[in-house]
Amino acid sequence: MTIKESLLNGNSFIQLMKEFAVQAENIKIQDEEILFKVFPFYHRDCLKEYICIEGRNDQGVINFFGTLHYNLLNKLAVFEMQGFEKINQVC
Repeated sequence: MTIKESLLNGNSFIQLMKEFAVQAENIKIQDEEILFKVFPFYHRDCLKEYICIEGRNDQGVINFFGTLHYNLLNKLAVFEMQGFEKINQVC
């Protein structure tokens, strides 16, 4: 299970994406693969890391910045948003 799938299991993250009209297939966690390569998880069962989640909707791109809390044993994830930026599409 990926971090994205774990986040989508939580109601608060789904609600956040609905608020910004972002569909699940248009969500990308930037540098997700690096998180697992850089930090040796075999020592820990939890990850707390500042991340950027990119979401796309009809108006453009929205970058969500915040802290990811990820329990590796239970595959539970919570995203604590600290801010966002909108990048409008140029037609």
